[in-house]
Amino acid sequence: MMKIAIIGATGTLGKAVVKQLASRHEIIEVGNTSGQYQVDITDINSVQKLFSQIGKIDAIVSTTGKLHFGPLQELTPEQFQVGLRDKLMGQINLALVAQHHLNDGGSITLTSGILTEEPILQGANATTVNAALEGFVRAAAIELKRGIRINVVSPTVLEESLANFGAFFYGFEAVPASRAAMAYSRSVEGAQTGRVYQVW
Repeated sequence: MMKIAIIGATGTLGKAVVKQLASRHEIIEVGNTSGQYQVDITDINSVQKLFSQIGKIDAIVSTTGKLHFGPLQELTPEQFQVGLRDKLMGQINLALVAQHHLNDGGSITLTSGILTEEPILQGANATTVNAALEGFVRAAAIELKRGIRINVVSPTVLEESLANFGAFFYGFEAVPASRAAMAYSRSVEGAQTGRVYQVW
């Protein structure tokens, strides 16, 4: 049995990952404003405080991160910073701190998305951030010490999220959150590192 911290545990995808892993492992649910612990992933001090509170763990999973969707012609640097600060640097903050708090042979699993390779209208921020996250994971995988692994899951739009995001994803085949959650299981409970697990 592993001790696993799931960041974004109360979100649509996070809940499915908790359900996927909870029968076999001890789960620590972390949210922005809810869960057993709270963290602001955009604030490195908040991330450090989280890990000092939860102590040594075997795995961290991140299913969180905000992006900005909007037309390129109207995109401002401030709007672009939303994804850079939150989904990109927020998850990188988690990885940078987590590497020092994971037990030997532990793992880090982050979340990108299908827009890395399938851009959509109004999705320049999302494609940039997702591609950067995947680059970070490939690079970090060859430097992490003590047998620590890092992977990233790249899901397509979730069936449960179509009400909010469906208009951006016409022509895309949605997947249930439960199917996407299986990829997190592969990352946490498997042996690979530097992988992008596509759930499309």
